[in-house]
Amino acid sequence: MKLLLTSAGMNVKDEIVNMLPKPTNQIRLAHIITASKPELNKNYLMKDKDGMKDLGFDVEDIDIEGKNQMELREIFKDKEIIYVQGGNAFYLLKAVKESGFDQVVKDLINQGKIYIGVSAGSYIACPTIEQAKWKHQDRNHCGLTDLKALNLVPFLITAHFEEKYRPVIEQAAKACRYPIVALNDTQAILIEDEKYKLVGKGKKEFFNGYKEKYES
Repeated sequence: MKLLLTSAGMNVKDEIVNMLPKPTNQIRLAHIITASKPELNKNYLMKDKDGMKDLGFDVEDIDIEGKNQMELREIFKDKEIIYVQGGNAFYLLKAVKESGFDQVVKDLINQGKIYIGVSAGSYIACPTIEQAKWKHQDRNHCGLTDLKALNLVPFLITAHFEEKYRPVIEQAAKACRYPIVALNDTQAILIEDEKYKLVGKGKKEFFNGYKEKYES
């Protein structure tokens, strides 16, 4: 199992390149854009895609909404990277469950495909997306009630961390059962099998015992 859970995608391009088994120009990347659909400003999406192309990836934009497991397995069969873009975490998780992507992606990861998450794409890799309700973040316009996510990692990530959000996260942590790692936009969590490592630039910000469990 190999995952890279980021706050801002191509902002950690060096870490992405370092984890790859072969040169970027030999890799097909599935760019899942579903979470961006409710967003009015999609500049971040285009910037990230430009970054992928600059690195040499063969990129295909994919919307998982409205598809089924058979269609998804066909789409992803020739892709080495499953890159789940940011946006609205509630909208994304709803599409994940309705399409069967939650089952498909676990099989793909077990086959050795690499999962890269960006913000909401990182959130859905966690046990729940409750952190999407913290800070100033996502609106649950789609009426999602079950916030249970893929549970690929045993902790929560909160993205786009800045010092001004510390009191909000500390307060949320009191009611949260999971360890928490707060990522700034130049950081990511690298997961290789059962090993977890915070990579990138900036101070490590852990809450609810994350450091004691995973960074000892």
